Amino acid sequence: MAFSHAVGKHRRPSRMQRGTARAAGVAALATTGVVGTLAAPAMAAENAVEQTGLTPVISLGDTVADQIDAQAAAQQQAAEVAARKQAAQEAARKLAQEKAERERADRQRAAREAERKRLNTFVLPISGSYVSTSYQAGSSLWSSGSHTGVDFHASTGTSVHAVGSGTVVETGWGGAYGNQIVLKMADGTYTQYGHLSSIGVSVGQTVTPGQQIGLSGDTGNVTGAHLHFEARTTAEYGSDLDPVAYLRAHDVNI
Repeated sequence: MAFSHAVGKHRRPSRMQRGTARAAGVAALATTGVVGTLAAPAMAAENAVEQTGLTPVISLGDTVADQIDAQAAAQQQAAEVAARKQAAQEAARKLAQEKAERERADRQRAAREAERKRLNTFVLPISGSYVSTSYQAGSSLWSSGSHTGVDFHASTGTSVHAVGSGTVVETGWGGAYGNQIVLKMADGTYTQYGHLSSIGVSVGQTVTPGQQIGLSGDTGNVTGAHLHFEARTTAEYGSDLDPVAYLRAHDVNI
């Protein structure tokens, strides 16, 4: 007699063997149509028990896939948040830069305007002084018979200022005017400063309003120290204007 198993303790069929055999039986019953109503619950329960080796694997696979999808969605959301944050920061940086540029441009414009205003400003040739001899006053002291400028009260050595922006066109001895300076002003007129004890500028030099150009004195044809000031249409003698009216036209309180 032939034996299908070795002599000794019989081994229980493996789960795979039992499952395979049971599947074959179920298939045979299904083919013959024997599977009945009563057998169905038992088979369902048996199949559920026997197939538990596959079900957890399928469930685990779905769970991992869901976790991967959730992780990918979270990463995508984080990337979008980071991109929006970066865009907001870039927009804020650009706005700050534009604001800084506007403020810098405004400061530069204000500085230019202030400089333009300063250069167009006129001042008295001697601060805090007053006119001691008026324009066109008559006297034998002047060859023309009348005063071609005005005299500002000043002792020797008092600072003499350019009344406005201009360029030095003449310096040195001026005969009856003594030591003198003549400026061509930015508006095309000329101003003269006479009887100076000291000259502090040279021909071709540009000057600004209020800049010291010399010191008052008593050089030339004078009876005492003072500043002789003239406004002219040219650099030459005889083209004089009313100095007081000239300064007031440039908003100088005199």
